[in-house]
Amino acid sequence: MWKMKLSLFNMCLIPVFIICQQRRSVYALGLSSEVTRLKSKFLGVSSPRFHSNDSLYSKNIGMSATSNSQGYEINRRDLFRDMETDRKRVQDMLYRVRECNNVPTRMKGTLIDFVVDGRKVGKVTRPVADLICNSSSSSRVFQIDKTGDTSILTLAQSVGETVQQRTDSVMSVMKNLKEKGVINGWRDELYPLSDGFYNEPLFFVERAAAPFLGMIQYGVHINGLVTTDNGREEKMWIARRSSKKSLYPGMTDQLVAGGQPAGLSLLENVLKECEEEAGIPNEMAMKGLKAAGAVSYETVLRTSHDLDVVTRAVLFNFDLYLPPDFKPTIVDGEVEEFFQWSIDEQFAAFSKDFSDPMKPNCYLCVIDYLLRKGEVSPDTPGYLDVLRELRNGDCC
Repeated sequence: MWKMKLSLFNMCLIPVFIICQQRRSVYALGLSSEVTRLKSKFLGVSSPRFHSNDSLYSKNIGMSATSNSQGYEINRRDLFRDMETDRKRVQDMLYRVRECNNVPTRMKGTLIDFVVDGRKVGKVTRPVADLICNSSSSSRVFQIDKTGDTSILTLAQSVGETVQQRTDSVMSVMKNLKEKGVINGWRDELYPLSDGFYNEPLFFVERAAAPFLGMIQYGVHINGLVTTDNGREEKMWIARRSSKKSLYPGMTDQLVAGGQPAGLSLLENVLKECEEEAGIPNEMAMKGLKAAGAVSYETVLRTSHDLDVVTRAVLFNFDLYLPPDFKPTIVDGEVEEFFQWSIDEQFAAFSKDFSDPMKPNCYLCVIDYLLRKGEVSPDTPGYLDVLRELRNGDCC
């Protein structure tokens, strides 16, 4: 009878091997739940998802199980991660992700949509809507329309219909708020406003004024990566923001990051920011650059005038692999220093009580990188919450 069972096991189990570069180990993966059951019965190896005892995750077990028919050795320490460590990491990740997605539930139902040509392009609080409606220096630019119980913020008809007319009219309101000290950190940099990244802009908005319309702001964030110790470890370059920055002065940041202005493609913007912020030559950037998806978030920030503005963003992520002997240089004065973080140091930075925290939205990009790299087991409770909430904002 046992020979028949062993024969059945040999027929059903078709191992697929994934070479894990970091641990130099081989993971044998079954192709069905029946294979997992057979592995458990014949080899004593079970899926951690169905294991009632988590001791395999937290103990340093050196035992191995061998299939006599195939001769493949599976080390349990490699097969089962340290679950307690991963649980702590996931909880820290969720803390940082939710810190960046903090629109209070009580506020969500009170936000007013900003609508242009029947297209929803922003979200504002009622005090902000009232402020910009009453801040035009001459003719009215913004108005609040009401249909039944629903109010929307829109442009007055007198503004005109062309992109230039709308841009000029909105700019006059925002400059007025700047002069009154309501809008700080003026950049003289225009962001396109539309209802989607690939759609034609309805008009253009000064970057510092974007939160006052609750429009989606787009940006590029670059993970500067370097392989050290003969390829056995991958570190990340970190920048420290200048203490003179209007937002998050002195905090740690991605190696390179920047808003996506009008008139540039994503790639053009990445190359420009790499050269301006870290002295990375275009040829080096092009050689090591890989697009790596996007994250999105929606948060509420309070201004110096006690106004709650809605910040909505989509960040395009890029991984940039740099030569081990390359050192970033300070070019435009927006950075005070560069240094490297190991994988463990990146995880340590997620802790709530970490003494040198990152600019909040940078955490999303680092977390996304570590998940893509496979540094947290997907068996860990909360893993899917992190994955989902990394794109909590509108991604359009």
